[in-house]
Amino acid sequence: MDHLCAMAVAISFGLCAPETTTPYFIDISADALPAKTSAPNAMGATAADLDADGDADLVIAIEYGSNRVLLNDGFGRFRETPLSGPSGDHEDVAVADYDRDGDLDLVFIGEDDQVLGYHLNDGEAGFSDVSERLPGRATSNTVVAVDVDGDSDIDLVTANAGLDFVWINDGHGRFSDESATRLPPYDDISQDIAVGDVDGDGDADLIFGNEDQNRLYLNDGAGHFAEALLPLRTTPEETRDADLADVDGDDDLDLYFANVRIFNADRDQQDRLLLNDGSGRFTDATATHLEPDDELTTSVAFIDYDRDGDLDLIRGRMGDLRAGRSDFGLLAFANDGDGRFTAAPDVIPSGTGANAFDIEVADVNGDGRFDLFVASRGGPDRLLIGLK
Repeated sequence: MDHLCAMAVAISFGLCAPETTTPYFIDISADALPAKTSAPNAMGATAADLDADGDADLVIAIEYGSNRVLLNDGFGRFRETPLSGPSGDHEDVAVADYDRDGDLDLVFIGEDDQVLGYHLNDGEAGFSDVSERLPGRATSNTVVAVDVDGDSDIDLVTANAGLDFVWINDGHGRFSDESATRLPPYDDISQDIAVGDVDGDGDADLIFGNEDQNRLYLNDGAGHFAEALLPLRTTPEETRDADLADVDGDDDLDLYFANVRIFNADRDQQDRLLLNDGSGRFTDATATHLEPDDELTTSVAFIDYDRDGDLDLIRGRMGDLRAGRSDFGLLAFANDGDGRFTAAPDVIPSGTGANAFDIEVADVNGDGRFDLFVASRGGPDRLLIGLK
């Protein structure tokens, strides 16, 4: 660590306690993030430049409360700006320029009450509520923004309890439901979606993380998806987070499933790592590349925290489904360069705890190092500034 850098960051935020810093991160949550109000359950977040001032702002989906927009002052300090729109059981947010006017808009998805939110940006992070323009409702857990059909505008895909949605953009920010002709008709309970070109053909493929069998859908180039097989497990898994990252440095996207045992007592909580051969065929490397775990892993992030050229792993945990506690520490794992991960206990400040339902990686203070924002279901959210 650059000790002078760490000291300068600590002084600028008034931090002195040793538990707030390690050689890799300093926890500036209390000084940099506005306090939560009556709705503490942050479920998903995205970092993006909403007001076009060149820094990373934050959008946070709130369970049974008002969603939040936090604007960055350029140095990693955030202030909340009002966001009108429906309050509800929001689970996730997708940020993109849906109406192609040069700024970033917001779409929130809802679970139990199926409440949606669609907000158009005026270019300065002033948002107008146009939620009625979204074409359908379901019990939804995730929404992703992706150009499904290759026409250079941004479409939406949602992960539902039941049939999933593909909403196609007309190029002006209005969507039509084309799910029936574009996705296989599985009636899964889906919790997450990972997006990336896993087979190297230049289009966006989809991985659905489900409460039972996870699924890989390959894109035909025109936005129609067919299932491709993933390696089967002998015990079922309940996946909360699906992530794509090149963990072994061979220039293709590997697949990580973060697993829990919440709704199904027979599920194996061991996280899972699948290595890609470059053409979308995966091999299960869990036994050789991950340490055994029996944690409720609700979110993961890949970040080169030690700046050695490979992607390390941060795992977020949930310990209390009712969100009465939120003091469950993040776990860090170092990559050996070939995608094998070993526990790294000196990475995360010891006082940093959360019910971590999402982890965002972004450079929030403009120093060229990646930082971590942790959305916590209950208790304070966390902001860790990268030091190394």
